[in-house]
Amino acid sequence: MNGKVVLITGAAKRIGRSIALALAAEGAHVAIHYGSSEAEARATARECNNAPIFQANMEKVPEIRAMMDRVARHFGRIDALVNNAARFTRFDPLDIEEKDWDYIHSVNLKSVFFCAQAAAKVMLKGEGGHIVNISSLGALKPWEDHAHYCSSKAGVVMLTKCLAKAWSPRIAVNTVAPGVIPFDKIDERIERFIAATPAKRAGTGDEIAEAVLFFLKSTNFITGQLIAVDGGLALK
Repeated sequence: MNGKVVLITGAAKRIGRSIALALAAEGAHVAIHYGSSEAEARATARECNNAPIFQANMEKVPEIRAMMDRVARHFGRIDALVNNAARFTRFDPLDIEEKDWDYIHSVNLKSVFFCAQAAAKVMLKGEGGHIVNISSLGALKPWEDHAHYCSSKAGVVMLTKCLAKAWSPRIAVNTVAPGVIPFDKIDERIERFIAATPAKRAGTGDEIAEAVLFFLKSTNFITGQLIAVDGGLALK
């Protein structure tokens, strides 16, 4: 990854931060996107060799496109995109309103497409590149209180396949589906997921970053693929 320009969305905290740190350690020039967590983004950027930060509201396509233009102007190119920004809420399906559905899908699915589209237009002017979309175990397993979330992440998996087919061989597009990766206090619900995981533990942000790095370093002959980093939980 030495010298490669990589934009990570939602890179201020949690999994996005882990990915940014791993890429910087590999010699990549990282671009840190954030929505509202500016202080955290600046802290992450300092740990990534004082990487530049770029703000954009992922609900707004014009802001996504403007951000991509700023990144391309700053570095002169974009070699890779990691679509990590996402939202997560919990509702009984009978209680989901339109605003609840749109709150999730506007970022988890719509922004993934428009970020990929904007990045691809830059990549295709150069040597091509790689896109890695962060999906979820919820794309593979139905969770009764997360119909809206699971649907958005399942959409990311299919979107990955569609874009891989559309942009091959110039751009490889793949997806990483995290399992239980806690960053906050572990509650009873998370404990049940961990207990059900064959690996008998939760995962870490570093382990998600390892899978992302695999795809970013890979040949373009690997495209349209999914790696579940879930300790085997999808097998249950």
